[in-house]
Amino acid sequence: MTGGQSVAEILSEKALRLRPEALPAVVRARAEQLLIDVVGLCVAARGTDYMQALVAAADPGGGCTAIGHAEAYDAGTAALINGTAAHGEDFDDTFEGGPVHSSAVVIPAVLAACERFGRDGRAALAGIVAGVEATCRLSMVVPKAIHKAGFHPTSVLGTIGAALAAAKAMGLDRRQTVDALGIAGSMAGGIIEYLAEGAWTKRMHPGWAAQAGLAAARLGKSGFLGPRTVLEGSHGLFHGFARSVEGDYGVLTEGFGEKWFMDAITFKPYATGTMNQPYVDCALRLRSRGVRAEDVKDILCETAEGYVHRLWEPLASKHRPANAYAAKFSTPFNIAVAFVTGGAGLSAFTEATAKDERILALASKVQYVVDPKNPYPKAFTGHIRVTLKDGRVLEERQPHIRGGAHEPLTRAEIEAKFRGNCGHGGWPKERAQRFLDGVPAFFDNPIDLSFVRG
Repeated sequence: MTGGQSVAEILSEKALRLRPEALPAVVRARAEQLLIDVVGLCVAARGTDYMQALVAAADPGGGCTAIGHAEAYDAGTAALINGTAAHGEDFDDTFEGGPVHSSAVVIPAVLAACERFGRDGRAALAGIVAGVEATCRLSMVVPKAIHKAGFHPTSVLGTIGAALAAAKAMGLDRRQTVDALGIAGSMAGGIIEYLAEGAWTKRMHPGWAAQAGLAAARLGKSGFLGPRTVLEGSHGLFHGFARSVEGDYGVLTEGFGEKWFMDAITFKPYATGTMNQPYVDCALRLRSRGVRAEDVKDILCETAEGYVHRLWEPLASKHRPANAYAAKFSTPFNIAVAFVTGGAGLSAFTEATAKDERILALASKVQYVVDPKNPYPKAFTGHIRVTLKDGRVLEERQPHIRGGAHEPLTRAEIEAKFRGNCGHGGWPKERAQRFLDGVPAFFDNPIDLSFVRG
């Protein structure tokens, strides 16, 4: 604790000082972009098998919106459905420095809170900004450690971010907010065993974190007590999930509300795992140089040590992923599918592509070597060195993920992605445009999500 105050108390006080009308224009614009991205992703995923299974397990009835679905639900269930859909195709934003996915957790929690408690667009804006900023900062307290311990940072840290976001949107006071954060620490979780066989649990993690964070805020509002030292305590969140309480807690609280890490959030160009994105760009550039899958003798990639246990090993399984979802977490498959199909969008990761022998044959030629100087997690890099059958060697490098701070997508590109996602999910162009037309005023009016149902 600093000066007798816990980290959660300092963070809560700084979040309480945020005023929607005083936010910089770039921060509001970023919140609008995140909202656009999340809604489009929810629509894109609404008809998938995993979303149909989730919705079938939910009890309808309530006043809150599951985007793209006709039924209304209670607040927690709506947050669960929307958070799962937003992250389901791994096409949602990421933070280069984490990695962590923020908006797929925070926005579903805030929208559900605002619908349930009648809070307006200004409250939603403040909640989204507080929660997204906090989630990005939380990911830098003990970098890489949560993943290395076997947990999903988005699920673990997102629960805290969602609790802060919901507390801010609901108008909780300082003590209630601290309690909400304390409670959220006991609701956090999410193991990464989905990597073994491409199971669906990672898809659910942001939805579960959104639901849990909202529940924590509601308990805090009602006076339920949570530990003040939930983050830095000897039995706190980082002790449990990062195996250490020795972290940079200053990065979480210093300059909160003044310096904006959320401005560096990456909007993904491709529907695949975060660290694969630069490798896809490298593969596509090589393809544009005339390299064909059949011309390739072997491929060697430099990579970060932190990628290996998720994207490279066991290598035999990464060469032949178990299914389309597992393929998203295989760098060899990502490189191969980009080479063969010319892209890595939603249509590149299907059961058909996961069984395509031409793609798998190329993937089997991809090997890796760890670069000890790789800057991960401060930057996500890509590298491909191709040896062709005629003896030529071609190489491509990328020092950062495209779509982020170094090479951001424009608002027009984000809106084009939204339209593509809506089309994939079956919305007509007119309906997608109607939503986009309403975004500039979304945070100035009462929250009305009825037009995104169904």
